Amino acid sequence: MRAVVQRVSRAEVRVDGEVVGSCGGGLLVLLGAAAGDDDSTAERLATKIARLRIFPDDDGRLDRSLLDTGGEALVVSQFTLLADTRKGNRPSFTEAAPPDVAAQLVDRFVESLRNHGIRVETGVFGARMEVELVNDGPVTIVVEA
Repeated sequence: MRAVVQRVSRAEVRVDGEVVGSCGGGLLVLLGAAAGDDDSTAERLATKIARLRIFPDDDGRLDRSLLDTGGEALVVSQFTLLADTRKGNRPSFTEAAPPDVAAQLVDRFVESLRNHGIRVETGVFGARMEVELVNDGPVTIVVEA
């Protein structure tokens, strides 16, 4: 699995103009599932992101995690994170998990974040979505499991 994690002061995702998920201060997680990923991959990545120390402490050092801050998460599935662009100009998505498998892995990832006590909202798997965010920092990290 691959995630692009953005520290945000707020974020929301819309489908057909309606907000389907949002968060306040915390993380926007764009999440792609790869062929060969399984439940343990999703759980490992969720734990890593929950503990990722990218929030400032009292001295301004990036030393606090989502768990430490009590922040929220908005998780949006995005198979395009698995794009292979090494050849030609058209990305290949053969490294992405099939949609039925990917949907289950995204659900497992979200469940695992919630099991850590994090408030999580999501987009709609497979839908055309609009994501709006205010990146705080900016801080953007690519995390793989």
